[in-house]
Amino acid sequence: MALGKRLKNAYADLDRNKFYTVAEAVSLIKARSAAKFDETIEIALNLGIDPRHADQMVRGVVDLPAGTGKTVRVAVFAKGAKADEAKAAGADLVGAEDLADEVQGGKMDFDRCIATPDMMGLVGRLGKVLGPRGLMPNPKLGTVTMNVGDAVKAAKGGQVQFRAEKAGIVHAGVGKASFSEDALVQNIKAFVEAINKAKPTGAKGTYLQKVSISSTMGPGVKLDLGSLA
Repeated sequence: MALGKRLKNAYADLDRNKFYTVAEAVSLIKARSAAKFDETIEIALNLGIDPRHADQMVRGVVDLPAGTGKTVRVAVFAKGAKADEAKAAGADLVGAEDLADEVQGGKMDFDRCIATPDMMGLVGRLGKVLGPRGLMPNPKLGTVTMNVGDAVKAAKGGQVQFRAEKAGIVHAGVGKASFSEDALVQNIKAFVEAINKAKPTGAKGTYLQKVSISSTMGPGVKLDLGSLA
């Protein structure tokens, strides 16, 4: 049976108008994960904001208690002892001018970029390359820091960055279908808590409007907001 047909059959009993508790939704999605690969469990949040206004932007990081299940490659711009610290923490790429040349040439085999403050003059020149890919180091996200060892470990251990899109929607992966139900529930609640803490001063009315989760190949399942507390 083709994957599309299997998925359709697996979700035939899904009530698209029902709001499920987070535990029910996770159980439903895990039981119906039909792909031959370990699907990512994704969360989408509709927020009552207009990100075009600076005082309504939602951006930040969250450490997922059960990790992401994803292998994250980390590049670090640092020199001397800080470069050694980054390597010891497990950074995949560490360098300065040499790393900048690789990035400028289009070689960006990494998912997260970290830099020490003294490297930002060099890294700043790469803004047109790193920026559009969401890889530009930012002190507000903890990716411009002297504590490069801790930053590398956090990035590899389950830290997720988030940023609201133009329509006020935040998307992120919060685990894998192979995770236990408890682990996924913990990750989802931790992510939503981080979004609530990141509520901007300019947000008016209802901030958290709708939350849904899905697997990579499955449809979205609406969550009862009361079950996320």
